[in-house]
Amino acid sequence: MSTFNGFTQKDFDVFTISGLDERMEALRGNISPKLEAIANELAPTITALTGDEMFVHVAKHARRTKNPPNDTWAALANSKRGYKKLPHFQIGLWETHLFMWFAVIYESPIKADFAKILKTNESQIKSSIPNDYVWSTDHTKPAVIHHKEADLHSLFDRLENVKKAEILCGITIDRQDPILQDPTAFLSKCEQTFTTLNDLYQLTKKF
Repeated sequence: MSTFNGFTQKDFDVFTISGLDERMEALRGNISPKLEAIANELAPTITALTGDEMFVHVAKHARRTKNPPNDTWAALANSKRGYKKLPHFQIGLWETHLFMWFAVIYESPIKADFAKILKTNESQIKSSIPNDYVWSTDHTKPAVIHHKEADLHSLFDRLENVKKAEILCGITIDRQDPILQDPTAFLSKCEQTFTTLNDLYQLTKKF
């Protein structure tokens, strides 16, 4: 099993490579192994945090036939078979930044029930999620909503009522941030982030 030794600017530049095959070759050769190493390092910690055994899934981008992916990730979820239908954690890259998410995406059958729990706990979520965290309603786009400016009720309402809705919460780290080159500091940041996000994960067990 490989160990994570930090990210470089070249890693983020992979998303400027044109052509599906060329970009996928660079992703598989360099980025996916790093993300897999990070996820494998974190799996025991997140298993202990959540109380659920976590399995690593690295994005394959298998359905793509023409357009190269603009981001990539590794996910941790409580199933060997897959993660998209389950509440899960993600670490990945866009060209501009790294992201760490707790995610319930559109394939998940728990969305409406989870949204109701989120609404019930809205004030607690507002105060327990740090102000520098961000939300997303679409994992396929890099745009985020800053927690301190987020209308949580609208986000939760959308999750409950819009078929393709998603909810993700976490952090982004700019590609220039030196923490990305320091494996020890970075993995510590991951653990700290997923410890915070575990509060949201635990809410998925309340129905």
